[in-house]
Amino acid sequence: MHESDGHFLSVVVPLRDEEDNVLPLATQVQAALAGAPWPWQLILVDDGSRDRTGERIREAVAASPRHLSGAILRRGFGQTAAMQAGIDLARGTVIATLDGDLQNSPHDIVRMVRRLLDDDLDLLVGWRRARRDGLLRRLPSRLGNRLIGVLTGVPLHDYGCTLKVYRTAVLRRVRLYGEMHRFIPSWMATLTSLDRIAEEEVSHYPRRHGRSKYGASGLSRAVKVLLDLLTMAFFVRFRASPGHFFGRIGLACGGGGLLVLAWLSWLKLGEGAAIAGRPLLLLGILLVVIGVQFVCTGILTEMLARTWFEAGAAPAYLVGETVGGGGGDDDGAPSHRRPRAVRERP
Repeated sequence: MHESDGHFLSVVVPLRDEEDNVLPLATQVQAALAGAPWPWQLILVDDGSRDRTGERIREAVAASPRHLSGAILRRGFGQTAAMQAGIDLARGTVIATLDGDLQNSPHDIVRMVRRLLDDDLDLLVGWRRARRDGLLRRLPSRLGNRLIGVLTGVPLHDYGCTLKVYRTAVLRRVRLYGEMHRFIPSWMATLTSLDRIAEEEVSHYPRRHGRSKYGASGLSRAVKVLLDLLTMAFFVRFRASPGHFFGRIGLACGGGGLLVLAWLSWLKLGEGAAIAGRPLLLLGILLVVIGVQFVCTGILTEMLARTWFEAGAAPAYLVGETVGGGGGDDDGAPSHRRPRAVRERP
């Protein structure tokens, strides 16, 4: 039996103010997957659009209810949360994510899924080698990709490409929030071997309709990526033990302060030198106080981390409406892959 037998493909597309792209996108995806050897579904997620994106999603689902389904979020929660909403609704053993701006080609999906299954990978990342964006988007992206690769140890050419294919069993262990979608490969590297993460060249086209609602450009984009990278690096390394991060800083500061005070004490008691007016005395006391504060912060973060892991995380989005089924059991979807109910919190 070929490894692709028994698999089910879910394609997740987050959308915001893309009314002109919804129907062409749905048509292109259906054409690209018409000959796929696996049953499949397309999940369109409206991330609080203010135009007629939600209406277009309903039209697309009504025209092809067998394969399409939609989720209308109550407001704009961001691309990461919209992607997580689609992943939670996905019923496939393999999940592909795609931008809704038609800059990526849905025809790359089948080839990428085949490679994921044939090479026994957990993640296959799209690489827009011939990227059709302006210099102000390409240059910060290249610098960011190199920096991310160095700091995370997962060297990829294009972290920002939304076109990725995942093995669902691994992806569901990663909960997305904030702006984490940029760093999914790094998060998955904490759950699987780097040998099971690869990249594949994909097509890229200029945007035909509208403009990007999620992306930024120039210095603003670079600053966001840098801040997100620092946050991601902290959580990847110290998510389960944040006390180690704060504790190291606290011990370094406190240890330095104690050494300074010990040296000043020797000068005072051994040589009778006056130390009251020395700046080093204030520095030593300050370092000890800072060290104690960091150690206490580390203990508190350990308690919070344990509470978080035991209680579970709250969802990062709230679905207002779901449209269609998009791949029922008659299509071969595994019966245990039911959409998760999301409780509305006060």
